[in-house]
Amino acid sequence: MDYVSQVMGYISDEERRQAEGLELIPSENYVSKDVREAVASVFTNKYSEGYPGRRYYGGQQNTDRVEQLAIDLAMQLFRADHANVQPHSGATANEAVYNSWLEPGDTVLAMDLSHGGHLTHGAPVTKLAQQFNFIRYRMKDIETGEIDFDELSDLAKKHKPKIILAGYSAYPRELNYDLFAQVGNEVGAVLVADIAHIAGLIAAGVMKNPFDSGFHVLSSTTHKTLRGPRGGLILSNGTVSNPLKAPEKTINNLPTLIDRTVFPGLQGGPLMHVIAGKAVCFAEALRPEFRIYAEQILKNAKALSHELMALGCKLVTNGTDNHLMLIDTVTSFKLDGSVVEDVLDRVGLTLNKNAIPDDPNPPFKPSGVRLGTPAITTRGAKESDMKDLASWIVGAIKARNDDKELSRIASEVRDFSKKLLNPTEI
Repeated sequence: MDYVSQVMGYISDEERRQAEGLELIPSENYVSKDVREAVASVFTNKYSEGYPGRRYYGGQQNTDRVEQLAIDLAMQLFRADHANVQPHSGATANEAVYNSWLEPGDTVLAMDLSHGGHLTHGAPVTKLAQQFNFIRYRMKDIETGEIDFDELSDLAKKHKPKIILAGYSAYPRELNYDLFAQVGNEVGAVLVADIAHIAGLIAAGVMKNPFDSGFHVLSSTTHKTLRGPRGGLILSNGTVSNPLKAPEKTINNLPTLIDRTVFPGLQGGPLMHVIAGKAVCFAEALRPEFRIYAEQILKNAKALSHELMALGCKLVTNGTDNHLMLIDTVTSFKLDGSVVEDVLDRVGLTLNKNAIPDDPNPPFKPSGVRLGTPAITTRGAKESDMKDLASWIVGAIKARNDDKELSRIASEVRDFSKKLLNPTEI
């Protein structure tokens, strides 16, 4: 068997799947041809342990230039004193931030997983939760999404966290970073925002930048709303110094403490082809048209949430202020999220099952689904398309046992998808 041909066939199949269906997973997007070409470039051949100007291998003339460009562009996008573009993922970016400042057993105050937090925010199944002490804050009002800052303040005063983490992977509203900063400053905590989901919206200026509220560190991915290659990013404020020399452990030295934790603390050779792709995506995000794109993400999300609720869907927090929304599928349809995910897959609508606040159901059969608008917006979808999209979603769920009706909806989804930009041509 020609296994190489087999892999190429799988790639062709995935191209077809992406072109014929609609991607609604809010953590996924489509990159430009330029990003794809950078990631597929000869930089994949090069080992570049260390940082620009301070490498352990020779032949770094071009790697130094491309990484420094990526750093400079990221700093400009987010108005940061420093950027580390080497983390392989958002999870490793968070791990690096924790380890740069914390000792084993130190406390982090972060959002409860069932109220919208991420696995790396202290989920008990993770190694991070075995290494550090995570205390969780929650929403005060699930109907509005309001964070319980009285509880958060009380927890901070009681547990004296070294880090207070603002950020989420399934929270449909915007956070009040000023109130986080107020609590953090009272207890002397380092303020970290995990902006993985909304980095592109922050870079475009359509959502708030936590640095404006006095945050010290932002961690992120580069492949969600930022529309770059799969990877991580850490932005920080403070003094940038030689990463080969250990600085005093102060908040002002966080940029260098983070650099030393990423390499050599947690990672070896950086993925230079991915860093090249990050540089391209940061450059694209600085263009005026990127703000138009980010604004459209929010318009589409608002429109889609409105249409879904009009058709009887119960949304967590009754709407959205960002790019994502959560449907309570048990309340809406008396179905768990895994059933809904499977049904929508059959008609070419891809989203993911997801827990809702205080979900009594297990992770693989949760009470909701999560969906969002970044990817379909990249392909050119507008607010006027959201009524049909909501109709297909609800119609397919209600017709889950009717093969003929599901086939009809699938055909309409394919026809609509063909009118949008092909993912390979973006």
